[in-house]
Amino acid sequence: MTISLNETHDPARRSFLDSANAPDADFPIQNLPFGVFRPAAGAAPRVGVAIGDQVLDVAAAAGAFTGMAAEAARACAAPQLNVLMALGPQAWSALRLALSRGLSAAHGDATLRRHMTALAQAELIMPVMVPDFTDFYASVFHATNAGRAFRPDTPLLPNYKYVPVAYHSRASSIRVSGTAFKRPRGQRKRADETTPTYGPSRNMDFELELGFYIGVPSELGDTVPIGAAGAHIFGFCLLNDWSARDVQAWEYQPLGPFLGKNFATTVSPWVVTAEALAPFRTAAFARPAGDPAPLPHLDDADDRAHGGLDITLEAYLSSAQMRRAGLAPLRLSQTSFATTYWTVAQMVAHHTSNGCNLEIGDLIGSGTVSGPDKSSWGSLLELTVRGAEPLALPSGEQRGFIEDGDEIIFRGFAQKPGYPRLGFGECRAEVLPAE
Repeated sequence: MTISLNETHDPARRSFLDSANAPDADFPIQNLPFGVFRPAAGAAPRVGVAIGDQVLDVAAAAGAFTGMAAEAARACAAPQLNVLMALGPQAWSALRLALSRGLSAAHGDATLRRHMTALAQAELIMPVMVPDFTDFYASVFHATNAGRAFRPDTPLLPNYKYVPVAYHSRASSIRVSGTAFKRPRGQRKRADETTPTYGPSRNMDFELELGFYIGVPSELGDTVPIGAAGAHIFGFCLLNDWSARDVQAWEYQPLGPFLGKNFATTVSPWVVTAEALAPFRTAAFARPAGDPAPLPHLDDADDRAHGGLDITLEAYLSSAQMRRAGLAPLRLSQTSFATTYWTVAQMVAHHTSNGCNLEIGDLIGSGTVSGPDKSSWGSLLELTVRGAEPLALPSGEQRGFIEDGDEIIFRGFAQKPGYPRLGFGECRAEVLPAE
């Protein structure tokens, strides 16, 4: 399903907030991402919309809207986005339109200022109550690189180009950006060890991903056709699927990821709506000659033409020593979601192809987004060749994998000529020592 462009996408529209009109702003009026925040310590959490350097308390501003938009705004008094999601796409779109008009320079209501909090003062919390979490493996470049690290003779398994591979992870350990976590313990076995040992992971890694939230559920036993998959998606976030590579390598055969993955997942606090990203739709990744065509339930002409998303994703590392020295984080990777082998619609269609039901708030990860070149690889597993070729940091340190005190920071944005840049904010977390 292709979302039609409307006045909320007008590149000429400006906000009465000057900070939203800056060319490098993450949150111009064309974006309007949703999140959950506390305006002050101890205050009840509320749904907000980011605009420039402010966050608007949407429910408090409901009196400025009418009809379906007002109903949707009142739903934002809840402490998570699930209540708004339950109202459906028409309500989401009506609220977005009302917000766009209300915050505009030409026709806006400047009294909305009194319902705003500076982002620097707001406490951002988990935006969605996530009932379930599935992580895909949508980048053929990452799948090949990672496969080579674990299976040099057969890096890409024969099913990969037929089926969007995924695994079921743990919703209970998802945390919002800024939440530090302890290095996980687990069984690990080096090549020079005869038996495994139990202890802190020696090979901590990040995975640079795009996540998306399901806003429209499906019934158990039903399938979601690929052409209807887009209507089920509320919006997108940045996602770090932290990985203990040594634990993963020991446990993943024959059933796949478990303790090497489910100890922590970090998401960005802002959810950029599917509607906001409509101008950045692009053709799906062009499969190389000789690759099999998708099976019929994963093929759709509109998805081939518009199923890709041109979103730039970046990963940075900041060590404790770098922060003490006042050094800026080191960019490790810059990649594009447009290079993923499987589209978002294909992931949703495949997820339900056996009758599995989707629930409001379900989080789906793309898997590590890696491009064809080393500068676009989205994990240290790839960038350091499983730790064998460490990276040099500006502090003089080296990194094969993540050390205690390291902070990993993701940034993302969509931009193209003629349109304002739409940012995702940041997704960051520090790895603390194991107990």
